[in-house]
Amino acid sequence: MRGPSNWAVAVRKPNGQIAEVCRPIESVMKRHWSFRLPVIRGVIALGESLAIGFRALSISANYAAAEDNEEAEAELSRGALVFAFLIAIGFAISLFKVGPALLADLLPISSGFWFVIVEGLIRVTVFVAYLFLISLLPDLRRVFQYHAAEHKAINAYEAGAELEPETVQRHSLIHPRCGTAFLLWVMVIAIFVFAFFGRPAWYWLIATRILLLPVIAGIAYELIRFAGKHTDNRVLMTLLAPGLWLQRLTTREPTLDQLEVSIRALREVLALERTGPAEAETRVEVMA
Repeated sequence: MRGPSNWAVAVRKPNGQIAEVCRPIESVMKRHWSFRLPVIRGVIALGESLAIGFRALSISANYAAAEDNEEAEAELSRGALVFAFLIAIGFAISLFKVGPALLADLLPISSGFWFVIVEGLIRVTVFVAYLFLISLLPDLRRVFQYHAAEHKAINAYEAGAELEPETVQRHSLIHPRCGTAFLLWVMVIAIFVFAFFGRPAWYWLIATRILLLPVIAGIAYELIRFAGKHTDNRVLMTLLAPGLWLQRLTTREPTLDQLEVSIRALREVLALERTGPAEAETRVEVMA
């Protein structure tokens, strides 16, 4: 769970106990006002979220391999973190950006407009197919259950409900600030951005798909951020419905034990964010 200034990961250890690890967020957005400008802040937030995700995964993996009474708060080294980051980004760009562009380039399409449309359709199809296929893997079912547990805990908190597993279980496993919806809108927004370039030569085709990714991600971030603050707007929620539907592929109904873990992480973040009595009733924006 991530708050504005802190993040926390809760892990069910092999002995059944829950361990928590909390870390402050030292965001570069605090250093200069220019880093907090729309779109730019989205690029920075995406990079920071990926880094936190890798750090949390390393902590949970260490706890899974640790002995019963052994603490395992160690994280990936900076070099290992950068390497994992580059591998993940390289895979995503190759599969969802460059690959669909080159595949569309093989088709006999003369119109730049229709080329961008076909490329976008290929990209979205590949993305949805990828999510569907990995959702069939038994090992990922537990990951998707914890994903839903995070959503349910945040939805319960934002609704002002009691943070107890039985209560949280009644809430939706869909949330508008989910990364799955974010990735879908990255691909949809890309269609409009790439429309300005038509069908360039293959080397410019690859270059634009890579170099413009931060801009597209920044725009998608602003859209998701806006949607998260206006969930009562029916028109907006209707427009964002495809991204919400897609979360059905990356979430599964969690167990009460899994909800207990997500609630523990959420409580840790809230405790760190509410540092003063004047802030005790302030609603904290939390992301999974």
